[in-house]
Amino acid sequence: MGDNTEQDAVQDRQDTALGRLDSLQQALQQSDLHQVRQILGELHPAEIALLLESLPHEQRSVVWEQVDPAFDGDILLYVNDNLRANLIGEMDSHELVAAAESLDADDLADLLPEMPEDVIEQLLQKLDDQHRERLEAVLPYPEDTAGGLMNVDTITIRADITLDVVMRYLRRLGKLPETTDSLMVVDREGVYLGLLPLTTLLTENPDSNVAAIMSRAGEGIRADTPAQGVANLFEHRDLISAPVVDESGKLLGRITIDDVVDVIRDKADHDFMGMAGLNEEEDIFAPVIASSRRRAVWLGINLLTALLASWVIGQFDATIEKLVALAVLMPVVASMGGIAGSQTLTLVIRAMALGQVSSSNARRLLRKELTVGLLNGLVWALVLALVAGLWFDNTALAVVIGAAIVINLFVAALSGATIPLLLRKLGADPALAGSVVLTTVTDVIGFLAFLGLAAAFLV
Repeated sequence: MGDNTEQDAVQDRQDTALGRLDSLQQALQQSDLHQVRQILGELHPAEIALLLESLPHEQRSVVWEQVDPAFDGDILLYVNDNLRANLIGEMDSHELVAAAESLDADDLADLLPEMPEDVIEQLLQKLDDQHRERLEAVLPYPEDTAGGLMNVDTITIRADITLDVVMRYLRRLGKLPETTDSLMVVDREGVYLGLLPLTTLLTENPDSNVAAIMSRAGEGIRADTPAQGVANLFEHRDLISAPVVDESGKLLGRITIDDVVDVIRDKADHDFMGMAGLNEEEDIFAPVIASSRRRAVWLGINLLTALLASWVIGQFDATIEKLVALAVLMPVVASMGGIAGSQTLTLVIRAMALGQVSSSNARRLLRKELTVGLLNGLVWALVLALVAGLWFDNTALAVVIGAAIVINLFVAALSGATIPLLLRKLGADPALAGSVVLTTVTDVIGFLAFLGLAAAFLV
């Protein structure tokens, strides 16, 4: 029941998004710019960004001109890299400065490297001292690390004061940063000591000392921690926010759950698009030449691997000519190996992303996957041997294809478990390159085993 309700909600959101897109395109076709502005005025910047990504290039320019300038900076953060570069290229310097001025320091740090040099200079000159200090705290860290994700709008308190003093301090501030669930406790040097949850602040005796009731559980997240590691911590500890510290333990800022959701989404997009050799920032309406050029590289790599598999088949052309059944059954052997290898590959890549695979347990994982591959190989070898034997009335052929299946599924399990680990050691992305390497191995070994055994025992 719950799954159906969730699916219905997802479908409703998709239908709503499609309805907006249809309404917007209809308004554009009728040159009804008033209707375009009305549609955009009812949407969140993230929804406007999605609409822009869903439009052809010539319509994007028209819609972008109708967007409220107050939302420009936020929208630039939400759109993909290619579209962002195009929009920035179309904007004047004063428009870019105005768009960036309203952003928080962590968001501005993400956008700043893509701005023209003159715009960066103007922005830095216009920032007040506090904003500039916050920006300088974030800029040294890559965007895919905890330091790059963190917000610097953090409320800090000392451990040697009472809750009543904290409450008076917060009332004087008048406003809390968004998604604040805890206050950060630091010492005189700014070293992180612990957290004071707002629920504790509101429910404990006002005369209590912060040091006596603050939570000391968990250390701060190091600023150089990879973004995926941060996402794993939030998932395992059910965090809403977490402190970020430098190598000496000094508090730098905090990471909030909304930033982590973006990391999870980007990782999912990266893995999904990577299987086809595409970038997660791929623009569906990018220019034809640019899209063709990016995809041509991946097609070329696949062509080379396919030619290698064809070369292996070519070495046994005489064998295939003498027994046509081999040509009929060859795709089955390769396909079974490919599927089995992909299952293992997907499992291992996911485990690596979650930090579940290390040098201490990699051998155990390999032994387990090899056993699974061997067991499945024996089961499906028997099934396929029976089918082939009855189909072609050839017992020897049945034995050969059965043996080939066992060999290929065993090698597929070996490849699926080891390829991601080897690619990571070489500094390559397993999600991007793993499937190509795996397909090559299973095709070559499958054909080689099947045709090699056939040449030895059937011809």
